[in-house]
Amino acid sequence: MGIAKPGSEPRRRRSGAIAVKCGMTAEWNEHGVRVPLTVLWIDDCRVTQVKTQEKEGYTALQLGAGSKKAKRLNRSERGHFIAGDVPFSAELTEFRVSPDAILPVGTAIGASHFSAGQYVDIQGRTIGKGFQGPMKRWGFSGLPASHGTTKKHRAHGSIGNSQDPGRVWKGKKMAGRMGNRTRTVQSVFVYKVDADRNLLYVKGQVPGKAGRFLKITDALRKPPETPAYPGWGFGDFAKEAPGGVSVAKMDDPFVKQSE
Repeated sequence: MGIAKPGSEPRRRRSGAIAVKCGMTAEWNEHGVRVPLTVLWIDDCRVTQVKTQEKEGYTALQLGAGSKKAKRLNRSERGHFIAGDVPFSAELTEFRVSPDAILPVGTAIGASHFSAGQYVDIQGRTIGKGFQGPMKRWGFSGLPASHGTTKKHRAHGSIGNSQDPGRVWKGKKMAGRMGNRTRTVQSVFVYKVDADRNLLYVKGQVPGKAGRFLKITDALRKPPETPAYPGWGFGDFAKEAPGGVSVAKMDDPFVKQSE
């Protein structure tokens, strides 16, 4: 599960999951410290297609989550789900996996796919804020508030470089559309896993507004060192996945940790 070193075997990569952002809450851990949490709901997530090296040129799993009426899908989308004999999904996402992590079509993935205490990467679309000026969009300080400045207090100032080069550089920070971009938050701590209700409680905030779908994968920079249980994400893991609620143990911030 760890990152491969030069000259070693490739890193094993298992599938992630698709979740719905429900909102934020907070809990107090065993040390009496308030932990801000984002609640993620894995809603009917299952494998809808398997892509192999022989056919598609790479190994991946396509997952679907949520539900959608047939009349809300076009003909090609309906045919895709009918061919795989899986329910109609509201969201489709692809996960690159290693060959030993291929799961059969129709395999359900729940909250027990992750374990409390591990780190995950979460990808989503940020909240769109429309057309914004340079102060809100980029944090500019604006022009002086006095001494002759008129109707330009929130402007960005000069954007050119005189006659040479005589143009505005590409990528110049200016006013424009803000938000609604695909962003990934790395190494998010999984505080609690509710396997019975398919809920994940992760520490801190994640991209997007409540009700949006998010893509969750094992953290790239902090991968799980050991599997949570036999067959964790590899092979027939659904029968071995634990149930109930599990909470991660956190370090006591009031006690100095030994090196």
